[in-house]
Amino acid sequence: MSVRVTRSRRPATWSGLASALVFVALLSLPYLVFANVTSLLVNLFILLVLATMWNLLAGYAGLVSVGQQAYLGLGAYTVLVLAQNGVNPFLAIPVAIAFCAVAALPISLLVFRLRNEYFAIGTWVVAEAFQLITVRFPQLGGGTGASLPGLGGFDPALRQAFTYWAALAVLAATLLAAYLLLRSRLGLDLTAIRDDEVGARSVGVQPARAKRIVYLIAAAGAGGAGALIIISQLNVQAASVFSVQWSAYMIFVAVIGGVGTIEGPILGTILFFTLQQSLAERGAWYLIIVGTVAVLVAMYAPRGLWGAISDRFDLRLFPTGYWLHPQGSSPGGLLARLLRRER
Repeated sequence: MSVRVTRSRRPATWSGLASALVFVALLSLPYLVFANVTSLLVNLFILLVLATMWNLLAGYAGLVSVGQQAYLGLGAYTVLVLAQNGVNPFLAIPVAIAFCAVAALPISLLVFRLRNEYFAIGTWVVAEAFQLITVRFPQLGGGTGASLPGLGGFDPALRQAFTYWAALAVLAATLLAAYLLLRSRLGLDLTAIRDDEVGARSVGVQPARAKRIVYLIAAAGAGGAGALIIISQLNVQAASVFSVQWSAYMIFVAVIGGVGTIEGPILGTILFFTLQQSLAERGAWYLIIVGTVAVLVAMYAPRGLWGAISDRFDLRLFPTGYWLHPQGSSPGGLLARLLRRER
């Protein structure tokens, strides 16, 4: 029996068209809404970038890091140093992204000697070391932080609009990079590593190389998020930007949304922000409710909310795997359902 291989059960053209329409709608928001709305969306975009990068690390490469805030802070302080030397902060964003990717290479040579929980703690130690080093430089503000120069001449409304568009551009680049990477040969290698690293190595996959590439990409994404943080807040403080709380946010969002999917962090970020905006004024109850949601999702939807939705409706907004079904059969037929698997 001949078998047909496709990327998705449904044509991906509609998903691409819908994504383009959403992007255009988001692009026009500064002309339609007040600055407080776009400011809130900037924070949402930053968290989604971080969660997407952490999901690549843990969901595909098996690298559970609790120290990605190291590159978050490094990206923020790179923009600060460049701005102090006359570079426009918005033009410093791609430089910060590239610098974080380069800086991650020697760090990966160190932390990749560790495994499992030792790797997680090792990345946390790196982030703490970055913080301790940063506060020892008075020109970086020491422990009290520093203000970002270079944006004082901008009209506040125009500056907020540019910040929003910069955040949207970084988010779009992050999601597109994750999508293209997972559809490439490297993405196939990562899927094999996630399923069975020993088996993947036996068929020629190089796990160390694949993991290092993903680690560098995740560092670059975190650096871009850090650059957006200092531009949106106009200041940076080492204790805040290097805080492990950022890793807690990334993990929470990725886990409740669904690790190992592109859609999971998107759904998780929306849910987290909804809870945060609705319950932030309730003090300790906010933390209790958020913790309860995390426990319930872990118990009843171990693959996350998007995993439960995709399993129920065979839905993939960003198809990155493969579907197998017999030639000439209907997509919903019994034989097709038995043969179809996502790889």
